[in-house]
Amino acid sequence: MYLFLFTALFLIFQYMNEKRIFEDQEKQIRNLEGDLVLAERQRDSLADLERDANYFTLLGNDNAMTYFENVGVEAAIVEEKVREQIYDLNLQAGKNTLIPYEGFSSVAKINKLKFLNHRWIVADFTDGDRWGELLLEYFLNEDGSVDINVLSSVLYGN
Repeated sequence: MYLFLFTALFLIFQYMNEKRIFEDQEKQIRNLEGDLVLAERQRDSLADLERDANYFTLLGNDNAMTYFENVGVEAAIVEEKVREQIYDLNLQAGKNTLIPYEGFSSVAKINKLKFLNHRWIVADFTDGDRWGELLLEYFLNEDGSVDINVLSSVLYGN
């Protein structure tokens, strides 16, 4: 009789323990499924943000790339050529001719470029103390040379 009672108690204990473990595992699964759904939403949001951020870029703008394809050149090659030409102006003796301001503590140099499309570039420059931005316009000539003009500029700092 004691053996039967002990076995019954043991089975009830095992059943309750297994039931609790099963419920905990079910709860974990639901939490992980919720996390997975959230991660998918975040991944979709990041893809949307990336698409929006790349909209105003030369290589992310289909119309700008089509413009260069119609001319017979690749947009990536044009971007690299213009980028090199602008950064080469930093290496010249004296000031960069694209920057319409005199350097305060040193010569102002262009730091970053963002190609907006097949015609415009936004550039960041600094002399170490002051900084600013330029809106540049560039043209690819038939002979392969590039003309760069400053459309507008702004200077920050003292």
